[in-house]
Amino acid sequence: MTEIFDRFGKPLGGIFLGLALLWLAGMVLVPGVFMINASLRPHLPPPLRGGELDVYVLDNFAYLINHVNHGRIFFKTVWSSALVTLVTLLLCYPIAFWLAKVARRWQVAVMLVLLLIPYLMNEVLRGLAWYIILAFSGPLNAILIGLGLMDEPVRWYGDGGVVAGMAYAYLLFMLFPIYNAISTLDRAQIDAARDLGASAWRIHRRVVLPHAKVGIATGCVFVFMMAAGSYVAPALLGAPGSRWFTQIVYEWFFEIGNWNRGAAYGVALMAMCLAVVLGLLALFRVNLASAVK
Repeated sequence: MTEIFDRFGKPLGGIFLGLALLWLAGMVLVPGVFMINASLRPHLPPPLRGGELDVYVLDNFAYLINHVNHGRIFFKTVWSSALVTLVTLLLCYPIAFWLAKVARRWQVAVMLVLLLIPYLMNEVLRGLAWYIILAFSGPLNAILIGLGLMDEPVRWYGDGGVVAGMAYAYLLFMLFPIYNAISTLDRAQIDAARDLGASAWRIHRRVVLPHAKVGIATGCVFVFMMAAGSYVAPALLGAPGSRWFTQIVYEWFFEIGNWNRGAAYGVALMAMCLAVVLGLLALFRVNLASAVK
């Protein structure tokens, strides 16, 4: 806070701070309080709202706990989001290291342009592109059959398609934090470790990864939260047996019309995301302030 006042002065810094607090209140605090309040109230017809039956209860959360199928989908969403995070990390780390320490300046520019161009389209169009790629008569099956790796087309929709689509959709949210972290590493440290006989694996484990842990933690937090809260990819690429928890939340709100139960499901998902984020920060030994810089 003092940095804002020192940089912009008290009048302008106060305006910026006020706008930030207003945005947080309007976009985070107020909707969150509304969701928690709605989740603790029963679903009643309009004439009964505010009456003696409109009291705080835990029935909506108890329904989630007692509904075995919904609980199974909830935990499946957790580990599937963790899998998306892991896949994205494994894809992005070598690319980030190559961009930061190996590639020439023109190669970095070309690669960044190639990575950014697809993201000029919104997430729905990118999801539809994956829908076409994974289709029964799509290019993926055609290529695999043409190479002789398969005899007949395969339906790729389902959990695998959702993971692939999400890993692609959130690639940059993992790549850029890791790239920014590795780019600040002094090249002399890597050269010194190599001159002392360290293998490539040991250099990454003892030099690069400890330096990049803040970027890795930030990327993991971003990707996990967006994967757990995603609706487009599961709706487009999922199969009947690969439902995501956000689809159930959507059904409670917009198809069944039970906003109270939908709010309870949303609060449970939000609490789970918060717990995982705090766990990731503890795992990487990174505080929240460092992760959001």
